[in-house]
Amino acid sequence: MNPTCIHLIRHGEVHNPGKILYGRLPRFRLSPRGRRQAQAAGRFLRGTPVQAIFSSPLLRARQTAEEILAFFPRHRLRISRLLNEVYTAYEGLPGAQADARQGDIYTGVDACFEQPEDIVARAAKFIRLARQKFAGGHVPAVTHGDVITFTVLWAKGQAPSPRNKTRLKTTGFPAGYPAYASITTLTFTTASEDELPAVDYVQPWQ
Repeated sequence: MNPTCIHLIRHGEVHNPGKILYGRLPRFRLSPRGRRQAQAAGRFLRGTPVQAIFSSPLLRARQTAEEILAFFPRHRLRISRLLNEVYTAYEGLPGAQADARQGDIYTGVDACFEQPEDIVARAAKFIRLARQKFAGGHVPAVTHGDVITFTVLWAKGQAPSPRNKTRLKTTGFPAGYPAYASITTLTFTTASEDELPAVDYVQPWQ
């Protein structure tokens, strides 16, 4: 069979003058630079035999996907909640608080909030469904940084833990975290549900 490629795309830069951790809050849109980043991702994928284009339901992700869709006019945007941002207790708080914890917004929070294994479970469900429905094709999916991070750790056979979140640089991410509008491609070459994919990373707008 032809390889199945799932392209996990982080949304572009967000207009966030208050520098808060916006999480799932509504109305956080792309900045002008974010739109240009998304356009660069679309140009990079242009010519790829895409079978479907998905997005997280959040505005910044949908706007990123719309810029990519401009290069694929025969497709429509499909929304999947499995690609949504992390449900976190830090939503709406200053982003500096998360930075001070090296991005660990998981340790010590109430049980109602997501943990890395919850994120991997829903990302894995999306990937499984995409592989079944679009086997042998390419599927761009616009999502969020931590979703990509923990999915990559899973693909590399590493535990999806807050501590390992800071070690992404060792897996081929130059900045140690998915850049805005970067493309992380998971390539599956078999139909086995147990296959761990090859991982490739590119930042088209550099």
